[in-house]
Amino acid sequence: MFLLKKYLSIAVFLLLLFSCQSEIDEQNNNSQGTITTVSPLTTYLQRVAMVRTVQDNMIDGSSYCTIKLPYTVSVNNEQIAVNTTADYQKVLDNINASNYDDDIVKIDFPVTMVYYNYIEKLIPNQADFDSLIDYWNLYPDLLSKINGLNINYPITINIYNSANQAGSSQSIVSDQAFFNFIKNLNESQYISLKYPITIADYNNQIKTISNNQDFENAIKYAIDYCPENNLVTLDFSTTITKDSWEIPYFYDGTVRTSNYSDYTFVFKTDQSVVATKNGVSETGQWESSVQSGVTEVKISFSTGVLSKLNFNWKLFEFNNSQIRLRDEGTTTNYLYFQKKH
Repeated sequence: MFLLKKYLSIAVFLLLLFSCQSEIDEQNNNSQGTITTVSPLTTYLQRVAMVRTVQDNMIDGSSYCTIKLPYTVSVNNEQIAVNTTADYQKVLDNINASNYDDDIVKIDFPVTMVYYNYIEKLIPNQADFDSLIDYWNLYPDLLSKINGLNINYPITINIYNSANQAGSSQSIVSDQAFFNFIKNLNESQYISLKYPITIADYNNQIKTISNNQDFENAIKYAIDYCPENNLVTLDFSTTITKDSWEIPYFYDGTVRTSNYSDYTFVFKTDQSVVATKNGVSETGQWESSVQSGVTEVKISFSTGVLSKLNFNWKLFEFNNSQIRLRDEGTTTNYLYFQKKH
């Protein structure tokens, strides 16, 4: 009864929230849906809103932090003032000018490092800088910023809090504000983005986003085609067969992650997949193929909750420790694997 009342309250709020808009807007919003702190789109949007960090990799060697402007470096005995983002090219030009120099970039300390999550830290010397970069190198598979998609602010987000049945809206004016808004969401909050929203892709082409699916597809496009998101090349079949995996998220119209919390999955090179829970194993089949440039992953089990994974999945993104699959049908379904430690 409590859950029924909660979802009725959400439905009433959303009805009231959009009732003052035009009939066309109302039809559009009905197809947009709400998202929560654990929804895939929410986590993708937070990564879009992270600090851009790859532009100075030739200086700091890390995609998880950047050096706050302005500062000074020396390259091949030439001092270069890095006052604006355009000055990165001066550093790169110096590095590429000759094949017979050491190309060592020396930073003039102190500098302030800005992490991907907007935290700042003053770094007084080379030793502290080296320690910081070594720290980030411990997490090579951390899901980092999604580059190549810039949101045109301000945007408006409607919020419903199921804990106190209160509705509100908030204007977001920057990436940092959007990142922190998502960071501070709690499980009782349901949000709905007010569309249309305009974005610029990595070619600076302006595009209009009309609903959640549009946004997710634009993010997928950025992941696939923006060069800054593809600094490391991995083979999917090699990656999935070299470790054991668990499921941190599964959605097929309803979040059903808990059904798989005790399972370990081992994908083998003979196209079999073994799922083990409490010492009991079941063997299924898996295969991957590339269709029209899209990696498709089929999983097939014959019984129980494991058979609920039998979708024709499409690969959204992956690295050495995370695999994210999506199936677009009547509903959009999601299956995530993460490397088991």
